[in-house]
Amino acid sequence: MSFLEVNDLKVHFPVRGGFFNTIQDYVYAVDGVSFKIDEGKTYGLIGESGSGKTTIGKAIVGLEKPTAGEILYYGQLVNKKRLRKKLGYNKEVQMIFQDVLSSLDPRKRIRDIIAEPIRNHEKLTKEEEMKRILTLLDIVGMPSDALFKYPHEFSGGQRQRIGVARAVALNPKLIVADEPVSALDLSVQAQILNFLKKIQKDFNLSYIFISHDLGVVKHMCDYIYIMHRGRFVEAGTREDIYNNPQHIYTKRLIAAIPEVDAENREEARIKRIKVEQEYSEKESIFYDENGKVFDLVPISDTHYVAIKNKEDLGYVENSIA
Repeated sequence: MSFLEVNDLKVHFPVRGGFFNTIQDYVYAVDGVSFKIDEGKTYGLIGESGSGKTTIGKAIVGLEKPTAGEILYYGQLVNKKRLRKKLGYNKEVQMIFQDVLSSLDPRKRIRDIIAEPIRNHEKLTKEEEMKRILTLLDIVGMPSDALFKYPHEFSGGQRQRIGVARAVALNPKLIVADEPVSALDLSVQAQILNFLKKIQKDFNLSYIFISHDLGVVKHMCDYIYIMHRGRFVEAGTREDIYNNPQHIYTKRLIAAIPEVDAENREEARIKRIKVEQEYSEKESIFYDENGKVFDLVPISDTHYVAIKNKEDLGYVENSIA
């Protein structure tokens, strides 16, 4: 069941300049995207820096104001703060930030950091609050003595666990995870990703997983949206995206995944060169004369590609995969 629906979302930022600091232009960070979120599923937003993926996440949790479009929670519009509060939306939708250290108040102990959302949304006694916090620390695998420490006293992986504890403190339906493991080394990344999967199962959570790392997304996500220039260029299941990429930008991202096996590195290098050549040759099929991404068109029940004419897909399907 879809509980969250985003329709034609746009977030444009004004560029000011001149003697009177007037608006000279706009940055089209998000320029018309639509999607739905189902219970217990993980959705990936993938793209390079500046593609608009983080802006979508911030708009969903209310940290960025949409320029246009709708965000519907169980069919109810949540474009204003008072509406989000009335519907309990701020409690049900939480965020895990990329830079956890900067998102945790360095002046507060972990006890107060985790308790903050609880105090904002629920009325518990001190004993009930402490019991909730200790339970959350146990869930994320942190010792009880962490309560009285400060964020700088923990490692990056431990701080990320604290951020998760804070995010799940209100038993939300959806967590927007913005590059949650990008600052961690590989061994810690694997621990946090597996931990997030466990938490999802325990709490029946839905995730919007924002990343530039296609390898991480392949491990985490049920359905994937590829973003470029503020729009979706391709959308599909994990199998659609990895086994049958159609958009030239998606192919470029997949080709850029590092090859671990030394024997296959030369083959991967040659493939990257061919993909870059294809990108140059076929840009007009996938982008208009101003460089804007075309609308998505379906090529199967689950797979969508942004392309000028659907007829061109026959040509694309015979290209480099």
